[in-house]
Amino acid sequence: MSRFVDVPHTMLPAETLDALLQTFVTRQGYDTTDVTTDMHDWVRDLRRQLERGELLVVHDLQTETTEVMTLAQWQSFGRQIGDDEEEGDGPFS
Repeated sequence: MSRFVDVPHTMLPAETLDALLQTFVTRQGYDTTDVTTDMHDWVRDLRRQLERGELLVVHDLQTETTEVMTLAQWQSFGRQIGDDEEEGDGPFS
């Protein structure tokens, strides 16, 4: 069984997704002190990146945590989009 599962962001309640994106902003070191860009702007930009497939929502089955990561981060784990479905390790298998 795979450790990481790609979670379609459209399956998450808006409040949950916003919280995950806000955590991503602070974890990635965005300049949140910039008064011209607030958290809502960052979240809106990140939602666009999710739509374009540049970011992913990933659930770690080992730690039982869910987070947002970049496609490059996902691939650094040796994963490709759709690996879970191809391997039959998806969340509903």
